[in-house]
Order: sequence, then structure tokens, then C-alpha cells
Amino acid sequence: MTMSGSGRESRAAQLDDIDRKLLALLTKNSRRTNNSLAEELGIAPSTCLARLNALRDSGVISRFTIEVDPQVLGRELEALIFVKIRPGARHLMSNFASDMRSKPGVRQLFFLGGADDFVLHVAVRNSSDVRQFVLDNLSANPAVATTQTSLVFEHGHGSGEF
Repeated sequence: MTMSGSGRESRAAQLDDIDRKLLALLTKNSRRTNNSLAEELGIAPSTCLARLNALRDSGVISRFTIEVDPQVLGRELEALIFVKIRPGARHLMSNFASDMRSKPGVRQLFFLGGADDFVLHVAVRNSSDVRQFVLDNLSANPAVATTQTSLVFEHGHGSGEF
């Protein structure tokens, strides 16, 4: 079952040091100009653009996004909600994933192997909103067996090295 919807088979891309450095720079700031990337990498702007296009065409770079600070939007509390699907409801997993992705406050959804089936990363105003999210969207869902909620005290990103 593919939860990502990409349908692509897993394949390792052949990246050299310049490709890896380019990815690291873009991971830190995807709005950098081609000229500034080329200068930092020590290559010609035309070479940098060709490499960037090749990384996009090969699927290594699948999209460019923005990161929104939820606190600025009044969503002061983040939580990870671990979800187990009932054994008799396994056929509903794709629908569950699609439904959860569309819920306000859901920042990320992970389909897992292991004890839990999903982790939802949510950003809400306060603990009452987390409680209400769980009650309305998970406890009331007949496919859901159990949930466990953990509050996020701090959220960071890795180095961006590949």
C-alpha cells in the first residue's frame, strides 16, 4: 500500500559532492538565487542551473515549499499523535490518511511500520484544541483502535547534509 501516492519505486540517485552540497544549500534556503548557489559551489551559473534541473527531473528534488511558523498564526502548541488502526479496519488506511491530511492543524502525517500505524504532527492553539482534535477526528473514527498524544516542546531540523 502506497500512502504517499507517488507510485515511484525506491531508487538511489547517484549524487556527487557538488550535488550533495547543492541539496544542502537548498534545504537551508530554497529561495537562493542560482548565481549565489553557483558562487558558493565554485561552479559556473549555467552548470549550477543544469544540475538543479537534473535533480528536479530525476525526482531527487520533488518540490519546493515554505515553512510557516505556527506560533505566528496563534498555534502555540504542537503535538505528535500516535494512531493504531483496528485490525478489522486495515482496508480503511488510505482513506484515513487522506482524511487526516485535510484536517486543519495537521502539519505532517507519517505512515509507519511498527507498533503504531500513523503519527500525526498537529499545531493547535492550546491543549483544549488537541483534546478536541482527538475526540472529533480520532476517538470518533471507527477505524481507530487507540491513540497516544505527546506534546512537542521544541521542533528543529537536521543539518541538511546528504
